[in-house]
Parts: sequence; structure tokens; C-alpha cells
Amino acid sequence: MKKSIYSILRGTFLVSDDSFKNWRIILFVSGLAIVMIASSHNADKKVYEIARLKNEVKEIRSQFVDGRSRLMRLKMESHVVGVMNKKGLWSSETPPQKIKVLTEEKD
Repeated sequence: MKKSIYSILRGTFLVSDDSFKNWRIILFVSGLAIVMIASSHNADKKVYEIARLKNEVKEIRSQFVDGRSRLMRLKMESHVVGVMNKKGLWSSETPPQKIKVLTEEKD
């Protein structure tokens, strides 16, 4: 036990005759660690992008609702009448009448 701990601390397991197996495992584990770190960074980037897009959607949705409510107020008859009165137009006192056109049939 004591001998194996000393060999690990001194690094003799890396330079001994059968060290090729050790180097393969070390390189494999190092490669896996690099891949894991890269995928973690990629996932974090995507999470931040999703959060940014959600905030943007909320902002655009609130702008849409605000615009729709302003449009509803502008389309109200009382508002239209007020604007037309300022321009010198007013609503008619007599209601509109239907005009019927009779066509004569030719035999």
C-alpha cells in the first residue's frame, strides 16, 4: 500500500515499462473531461439564450396588448365623433334611408 502511494506521488507509474496502459486511460479520461466541460458551456449558453428570448417575447406581447387597447379606444364612436367635431364635421340628425332602384323589365 505504502509503495503504491509513493509510486503515484513520484509519477513512476507514468514512466515504467507498462505505462502505455496508464497513458491511454489518462488521455481517455482527459478527453472525456474536455467534452463534458464543452457540453456544459454549450448548455449554459442555450439556457441564457432561452431566458433572453422569453424576456423579449414578454416585452413584445405587452407592446401588442398596449397597441390593441389604444386601437380599441381610437375606434370608439365617442372618440371618432369628438375628432370629427374638431374638424368641423358632425353627425347627422336624420337617420340614413335606403335607396331602392327599380329596373324596368323589357319584353
